[in-house]
Parts: sequence; structure tokens; C-alpha cells
Amino acid sequence: MPHHPKYPPTPFLFPKAQSTVLPDPSPFFSPQLLSSPLPTNSFFQNFVLKNGDQPEYIHPYLIKSLNSSLSICFPSRFATPAYIYQTFNADLTISSPFSDSSKNHIVSSCNDLSVTLDIPPSLRFFLVRGSPFVTCSTLAGPAPISISTIHAILSVVSNASSTKHAFRLNSDQTFVCYSSSPLYLTQSSVSLLTAQNFSGVIRIAFLPDPSYESVLDRFAACYPVSGDASFSRPFCLEYRWETKGWGDLLLLAHPLHLRLLSPDDSSVSVLRDFKYPSIDGELVGVIGDSWVLKTDPISVTWHSIKGVTEDSYPEIISALSKDVGALSSIATTSSYFYGKAIARAARLALIAEETCFPDVLPAVQSFLRESITPWLDGSFGGNAFLYDLKWGGLVTKQGSVNSGADFGFGVFNDHHYHLGYFLYAIAVLAKLDPAWGRKYRQQAYALMADFMTLSRRTEANYTRLRCFDLWLLHSWAGGLTEFADGRNQESTSEAVNAYYAAALMGLSYGDSHLVAIGSTLAAFEIRAAETWWHVREGEGMYEDDFSRENRVVGVLWANKRDSGLWFAPAEWRECRLGIQVLPLLPITEVLFRDVRFVKELVDWTLPALGREGVTEAWKGFVYAMEGVYDKESALEKVRALNGFDDGNSLSNLLWWIHSRDEDEEGVVGWVRGCWFEKYCH
Repeated sequence: MPHHPKYPPTPFLFPKAQSTVLPDPSPFFSPQLLSSPLPTNSFFQNFVLKNGDQPEYIHPYLIKSLNSSLSICFPSRFATPAYIYQTFNADLTISSPFSDSSKNHIVSSCNDLSVTLDIPPSLRFFLVRGSPFVTCSTLAGPAPISISTIHAILSVVSNASSTKHAFRLNSDQTFVCYSSSPLYLTQSSVSLLTAQNFSGVIRIAFLPDPSYESVLDRFAACYPVSGDASFSRPFCLEYRWETKGWGDLLLLAHPLHLRLLSPDDSSVSVLRDFKYPSIDGELVGVIGDSWVLKTDPISVTWHSIKGVTEDSYPEIISALSKDVGALSSIATTSSYFYGKAIARAARLALIAEETCFPDVLPAVQSFLRESITPWLDGSFGGNAFLYDLKWGGLVTKQGSVNSGADFGFGVFNDHHYHLGYFLYAIAVLAKLDPAWGRKYRQQAYALMADFMTLSRRTEANYTRLRCFDLWLLHSWAGGLTEFADGRNQESTSEAVNAYYAAALMGLSYGDSHLVAIGSTLAAFEIRAAETWWHVREGEGMYEDDFSRENRVVGVLWANKRDSGLWFAPAEWRECRLGIQVLPLLPITEVLFRDVRFVKELVDWTLPALGREGVTEAWKGFVYAMEGVYDKESALEKVRALNGFDDGNSLSNLLWWIHSRDEDEEGVVGWVRGCWFEKYCH
């Protein structure tokens, strides 16, 4: 893989990038972090972009750093049928009065579940995800402390030792402040409190309910300073936090955490009545500094899980002959659309295998070899993969000089989408042609490692899990672009494809570890999609106005839910369904295993197909979903299509519908899983 200057070179893979569009990370990261690959889709990304002054949602608070101070907001939420968003107000701002406002904050450390932000010269904030407290420590000796608000302070109630203060604001909010040593606060104005010469730790928590105060009192003395996640075994994720102080650790779990939390493997207690509202659902108190999360196992297979009915072979083979015969050189130089084109061809090979039609395999194999190899050996003229030393990762030649080219790949946007398609095609070709696979194994693994590196070592070539969020358990696609609402992701199905494709590549190379990690990440991504992107009316995840109008989220942001897409308005429901389905694969069966939801989704979408201008390409995905519960109707509609998505084909649609289980039809409530799961209980 490409190397950092301080390490011995490894065999040549991709040339060094000379990017003109990537930002300089040095103003915001500590020097020791700059020697390692840096995160490019993290939960704190806004803190290291442009001026670093856009807020980030670090549950349950919106956090903003500006002018050598840090502001805390417990956000209010607004919902309409079209969107849900949380608004930022500087409810409390902590600073040291004599700080130099011209100096940037510094990320002094970061890991899976937390980031440490230093406000020069005297304050350090441990921002730990899911902590009901925001924790601040003085860095070097006593320092003056200022606590201000955009509201009016109605009262300050302190205990006898001045280590606990309750602030009641005219916003109808109460915050509780705890300190490790006496904090002698003076109210300098209606919205400002100050203290002189404080040394120690300050913890501030919003009080959503007066009855919670005793809980906060009980757990205020134990504070986390960092948190890491590890994959201890397949389909399992373990959290561990490093703590200081004394007593037990109190954190908050989101709804998916609570579904996956394994009481048999975790020494935790759940406080069901201690809840903070959030855009991701209620956050519930959990006591314990180690959690184990277990998700359902999934089947990673080359072919459909239950097989294609043999009497359908002739129809699929007829379509295959035409689709393979139409394969020609790929016109685009876009890494995204090129990836879709080679993955589409790879699907044809696997469908041919499944329908016992090997006649077309040599043609597909030749097409894949001629199309993929130039990207791996550097001979593709129109574009190329390059390695950026500044952040540590792959960019494209086009993206290195134009931030909008390749959908922002050059600024680390959508990496798992683009590379997922490449990995899928590489996995299939390596399966068909092991000699080719061995020759280009190193390049194939470099593409995978760009977004799936697990290593935390400083000598790693790529950042740890570039896109996957180990706390929310899904991916982000925003890259190094500052957004007021934080990171975002549109297509969950393309994210699932990325990890599924990596697992398939592991099968091709006999790499059981890659199979396990790819399968595990795909399984978590699927559960997150079901939790936050698939909208079920009456479920309670989102407000009723939004849930009545939507069956899928368009773009999910850290701090917003939008019904519209990047490329289409909310009314184009066929696009909203399609972008959560494509590419159509065996793993799609697991992603849409809830047949009742699939029927609701299709019923919600079908009226949109009567709109003028709806393309055949998007109709295909709607009919594919209809085929989950009504094969005959879907087949009739698919056979009448005269156009397909550039990553789809008639062969693929026929394969999908003919591989639906006859038992599914009419059973609109069945949730499907992997076969082995039936033997696990």
C-alpha cells in the first residue's frame, strides 16, 4: 500500500496525488495526530473544516466551538411532513476569559466514541458520545472560568461546598453543573457567571425532568475520557470506555443500541425511566463502562438465498444472452458510473452460474478483465486512483483538481459507494479467474482498505473505518465538506453493497477475516437502515406528520431528516425507493426482509409512477420490490420495461423476481433472516 514518508516504501500501487482541493488539516489536529491517516467522515468533522465553527451533534447535545469557547445546546426539534431538524442555540458557553480568540481549538485525540477538544490555553473538553454530561478539565493549573448563555439566568442554586450548581434559565431549561473542587461562581450580569482560579473538572448536564437530578448526582463523579469499539467476534461489537474519577459510568443508548445490547455479555444496567429525547429516538440511560452489541447473523452468498425456480431458466437465459451480447467498452470516466457498469456485468456472470448457463461466462470474464485492469495498473487514460498523503487515502485524478468531480470522491465523499462497486466486480472476476485475482490482489486490497481499515496504528495507510460510524452503526458519505447539519448519507443499499462486496472478495481470496468483518458491517448497516431510513407509521421513531407522509428518509443527516434527495424532490417517490434498493443483489433480500414494510413502501410509491417523466430505470426497482409479495404482477410489469438503470438489467430483474420464495406471497408480515439462524435457538 502507499506509505507515509517516515516509513519504508511498500511496492508501488497508486501514484501520489497532488490535490488542489483538499483542505489543510494542520490548523486543527495536534502534531502527533498529523503523522497518521486522519478521519474524513467522522462525527466531529465540522470541527476541522474551514473555521471549525459549525456545530456537531454529539448526543444528546449540539456542540459548537467558536472564539476560544465551547457552546452547548440541548436542541429543540421541529417536524413537518417534509423534514425534521434540530436547531442550535448557545444555551451555555464555557470559556476562559483571557483566552486568545484568534487561536483555533485543537483535536488532541480522537477515537471511535469520543473526541478531545483543547481550547488554548487552559481548557480541555472530553466530548464522549452518549454522555449526558459535557466534561471540561483545566489543562495547567488554576484558570478563570466563564459560563454564559444567550438566555437570561433566572437563578443559581449552589450546594454548601460549591461543587454543584443548578442554573435555571428563562428558556424554561435547567442545567446542572458539577465540579471536582469548589467552583465559586459570581453572577456578573443577567447572562454571565464567572469564577476565578478554578482547577479541576467541570461536568454540565441538561435536566430534562426534575426527577433525574438524583440520577445525575449519583453518577457525576465518574467521567469518560475516551471510548473504543472492537469486533471481538462476528456480528458482535464491544464498547469500552476509559474513565476517571470514581463510581459507575452513566451513558445514554439510542434505540438500536437497546435492541442489540446483550445482557449475557455485558455487566450493564438499563435505566428505562431515564430518557433524553433526540432526533434518533429516545436516548436511555445505561450504567457500565463496557457494552456488548450483538446483531443477527446474515448470509453472504454469491447467489440468491433460496435459489431460482428451474422452470424460469429459459426466460432468464434468453435475457442473459442479449445483455451479455450487448456488453461494450464503457464510455464514462466517472469512478461511480464506471463502478456501476462493471458491477452490472459481474451480476450477469453470477446469474449465469445460478441458471446453469456457462456459455456466456468467457465473454463476461473477458469484459471484466479488460475493464477493471486499467484502473489497477494505471493504464486507464481518463481517470485514475491516486493516494493522498495529507489525509491518508485514495482520491481520483479528476477529483484531485475538481471537488465536484466523481461526486466528491476527491474530498472523500461516497468512497464506500464507488469502491463497493469496484470490489463487487473484482470479487467476481477473482472468483472466475483466480490467476488474475492473485496478480492484482494487492491493488484489490488497497481499494478495500481505503474504507475498511481496522488498524489504529500510526503507520497505517488509511484511516480507521473511513465511512462507518461505530456509535450510530451506519455509514456516512459527506467527506471533507462542511455542512451545518453534520454528516449525511442518502443510499443505505449502496453502503450495504460496499461491505457485502468486501465479504465476497474475502470469499474469492479465502480470507475468512475479511468475510467476517464485511458481513458484520453489512449486518449492522442493515439494522440501522431498518431503524432510521425505513419509516413505519405509528412506530414512534419520528413525529406523526413526518411518518404519515414518508416511508423512507431521503437524506439522513446527523442533525436532520430530509424527504428530498440530492438529485430529486420528495415527490419523486420512485427515486426515493430506488436509491434505497440499488444495486439489486442477494443481500437485498436481507435488507428488505420485512415483507409487510415492503408492501407498504410499494403502495406508497406506485401512485408516483403516473407522473409524467418517470423513467423506466426507476420503475424497475419499484417492480422488484413488488415482486417480493406479488411475483406475477411484478413479472408482467418488468417484461414490459424498455429501459433499465445503468447498474441494472432485465436479466437481474428477472433473476430477482424468479428467486422470490413462493411461500412469501400473501404472507405480508413475515420477517426473513439467514438459514443458519433457524438452528441457533
